Amino acid sequence: MSEGRKHPIDREKYRRTARNFSDKEKSPEEKVDPYEFSRSRASKEEYPQDEYDNEAHLSDSDDAVKTEDKKNKPTKSGGGLKSFLLPLLAGIIGALLVLGIYLLVTDDEEVQTNENEESTEVDSNQDVSEIKGQLEEDNEGKTITDTTAAVQKAKPAVVSVINMQRMESLIPGMSTESDEAEEAGSGSGVIYKVEGDRAYVVTNHHVVDGAEELKINLESGDSVDAELVGSDIWTDLAVLSIPADVVETTIEFGDSNDLLVGEPAIAIGSPLGEIFSGSVSQGIISGLDRSVPVDLDGDGSNDWEATVLQTDAAINPGNSGGALIDSNGRLIGINSMKVGIASVEGIGFAIPVNEVKEVTSQLEENGEVTRPFLGITLQDLLNVASSSVYDQLNLPEDIKGGVIVTSVQSGSPAEAAGLQELDVITKLDGEEINSMVELRQHLYYEKESGDELTIEFYRDGQAESVTATLE
Repeated sequence: MSEGRKHPIDREKYRRTARNFSDKEKSPEEKVDPYEFSRSRASKEEYPQDEYDNEAHLSDSDDAVKTEDKKNKPTKSGGGLKSFLLPLLAGIIGALLVLGIYLLVTDDEEVQTNENEESTEVDSNQDVSEIKGQLEEDNEGKTITDTTAAVQKAKPAVVSVINMQRMESLIPGMSTESDEAEEAGSGSGVIYKVEGDRAYVVTNHHVVDGAEELKINLESGDSVDAELVGSDIWTDLAVLSIPADVVETTIEFGDSNDLLVGEPAIAIGSPLGEIFSGSVSQGIISGLDRSVPVDLDGDGSNDWEATVLQTDAAINPGNSGGALIDSNGRLIGINSMKVGIASVEGIGFAIPVNEVKEVTSQLEENGEVTRPFLGITLQDLLNVASSSVYDQLNLPEDIKGGVIVTSVQSGSPAEAAGLQELDVITKLDGEEINSMVELRQHLYYEKESGDELTIEFYRDGQAESVTATLE
């Protein structure tokens, strides 16, 4: 007992009543925020009775006794360390137990999830009815539709395509310290073939145009580098290759010649970028063999007329290059573009799969699509109908359509045949030609390299005809 004590202390009574003390009975140091925890405060609470004895029964004037009492008080550091370590060790042990239980449960869930994933794996060669039955077996209580089965069949073969470019390529004249390529744009693609150690992905030409590096993000979440095999601006198609060992499945080709207006169409892709990868939208085939004018060089003149499928399935930026599938999960088209007028909704277009098969085959073999070469640049007659150039042509009044030769390439079949600048071509092989699009379609679809082409044209108002051998 301390020298300052005059009466014995009932320690048990103190312990029972210590928690009921008001703030005014506590020392100024203990009047701090009652919710604040500190090591020093915990240390004081280890021996509350000694604090009470000293503060309640010592005389304020008895400095000597206070000093002696402080010397004789029990050392608090050991008790404070003890009170700190015991809860800490208990907390650590409890945390380890909780972590062990969590890992055990998580492992069980992962095993169960993996089992479920393995059980719901589908093969693109399976029939939709088989896939539907498999899904119903693995998802009891859920309604599985034909659309669900078709999507599950095709979706693993649809990927995101990332176009990577360096900053100086994106913004001419701008230099950066980093020489790494950055994402310049993205679209979608479809894995359609595995051959040897490479797998092949078809996408749109405009998705990969200008890319210095290409990446493919698979449905599994894996990302791999891709190589450009070939690309074709006229059909807006491109072929990429990736390692075959990362590919789980390929898509099954359908037949676009068998399509009927009104049958279901499902679009799969990455609208608005990777964040919405694997998105699915449903519609119908709204039209077949639609001719859509395309300005490829941005000069305001139509350079080509794409023959496409029309669908009302939602196609947004990022869907380009993705799959348009039928109710059997087969590829019927590659999503390419949509009408972007604010007042127009639900008009999207896809490249028919039969054309896709033909073009991808050539791109794989040659890296490009081989087309007959004539060697001229053109301009539609209608574009100069109200200009001074039209008057120089001296055309008969009944000539309303045709194509003006604006230049002839040296050493070309056109030069060898005798074509000259400002000649106005009106017929090819007896077929009327009213525009550049019609001329290219006749040349690319009706002719091959080595074929002869009969060209009828007007020069200084006089009708002439020559024969060119295409290269």
